[in-house]
Amino acid sequence: MEIALTPMEFARRARRLYADREAVVDGDRRFTYAQFLDRCDRWSTALQALGVQQGDRIAYIAPNTHSHLEAYYAVPQIGAVLVPVNYRLLPEDFEYIINHCGAKIVCAHEDYLDAIDGIRDKLTNVECYVALEGSKENWTDYESQLVSHSPDFTKVDIAETDLLTINYTSGTTARPKGVMITHRNAYMNVMGTLVHHHLTPSDRYLWTLPMFHANGWTFTWINTARGMAHVCLRKVEPALIYQLIKDEDITMFCAAPTVLIGIANAPEEIRKGAPRGVRLFTAGAPPAAATIEQVERELGWELTHVYGLTETSPLISICEPRPEHQNLPVAERAKIKARQGVEFVSSGEVRVVDEEGDEVANDGETLGEITVRGNVVMKGYYNDPDATSSAIKNGWFHSGDAAVVHPDGFMEIRDRFKDVIISGGENISSVEVEGCLLGHPAVQEAAVVGMKHEKWGEAPHAFVILKEGAETTENELRLHVRNNLAHFKTPQWVSFVEDLPKTATGKVQKFVLRDGKAGIARQ
Repeated sequence: MEIALTPMEFARRARRLYADREAVVDGDRRFTYAQFLDRCDRWSTALQALGVQQGDRIAYIAPNTHSHLEAYYAVPQIGAVLVPVNYRLLPEDFEYIINHCGAKIVCAHEDYLDAIDGIRDKLTNVECYVALEGSKENWTDYESQLVSHSPDFTKVDIAETDLLTINYTSGTTARPKGVMITHRNAYMNVMGTLVHHHLTPSDRYLWTLPMFHANGWTFTWINTARGMAHVCLRKVEPALIYQLIKDEDITMFCAAPTVLIGIANAPEEIRKGAPRGVRLFTAGAPPAAATIEQVERELGWELTHVYGLTETSPLISICEPRPEHQNLPVAERAKIKARQGVEFVSSGEVRVVDEEGDEVANDGETLGEITVRGNVVMKGYYNDPDATSSAIKNGWFHSGDAAVVHPDGFMEIRDRFKDVIISGGENISSVEVEGCLLGHPAVQEAAVVGMKHEKWGEAPHAFVILKEGAETTENELRLHVRNNLAHFKTPQWVSFVEDLPKTATGKVQKFVLRDGKAGIARQ
């Protein structure tokens, strides 16, 4: 008899093999796998008692808490569809997403109860509102539901092509799109990650990455598959991260490059005593070689760069460590680790193609678009056939990422196509210029965008955050880039800022810099 490829299988196995192992840590609360999965089962029963049927959508708005993690098992194991929502969005965004997916139930952390109450009269399909924490009139209490229901939920048949989650994109330039991830999609991503990255029941994972972001890169299920401990982190604060790494014996976490920069540049008194050998994944935006070098040299942590998109479940490539890399100097190895690497064994086929759909040469120079087809590509965008057909053409998902392929087969993203700067007919990679700026000892973060230029059409404008106590000048940074890159890539303007606009997952919102700073005085 065939068994569907579903992450729910990992929960079944963990219940048998890791029942007494610590599964979840959330502040003072600690659960073994037996306790954690019992809670999931009780919530499944409660959801069915509330009228949830197979295929119904359940929206969650919550930070990285134990109750949020429980949703990744309790909701899909009864055939319902989990919709984890970016909690940093505005109430009008909550309204759009909840209505667009047709959510039957909304589950929210206490910090968002008021926001949901403010839009209740506009939520046309919601039948029940559940407070995951805190209490409020007209909200069902989550913990009370667990106590009052048994773990004996009614089992349903799940096909691997059934929807597991709908993950809404950030919607920076248009309405968010609902990415439909199937049970098979997520299962294959989990298995591919475990092939490339060795994890054991002794590993302990810190939730620095939002669970809502592409299902926490499927670590919501990966950790359970290996019997690891999920250590919840409700807010990304460097001091708390280092404290938990030390107190909870953390061995693994994930972080976008901008989050990683904040962690790596924390004050010395915070970093003091942090154990070496911690492993981490970074993705979400191309990391600078300088950031990788800093993490490995100063902290002694082992960084692995992975790449993917929400639409690809999410991971499709990894900067695979190879024996020939080990003897390279740290700085040279960091340059290689900054590449997006090679396709996962589970992702299907990944190609970088030109406008005619032909693969580009492996010369490290010819620019093309990353495309992929295979087991991890989404089912489509929910209730949006036009967007689906625009993104998936002839069976290939088009990423919108501009990349080159090196002679060793490693891909390297040069930019999002929409962020490539065309100056005087020359293509300039904002990512390359940012990486160069991050190599300057005074620079903590940098973002480069194209701005209108009377002579060249557009030219690079750099927005720079300096390290605490560091000083430099616009001319010094421009000279630094000029000495390390082709002269035409030198920023025409440099603005020193205290912060950069970012999404909840740490990506810099370059459209905000372009639009909000268009009138800035330039010299």
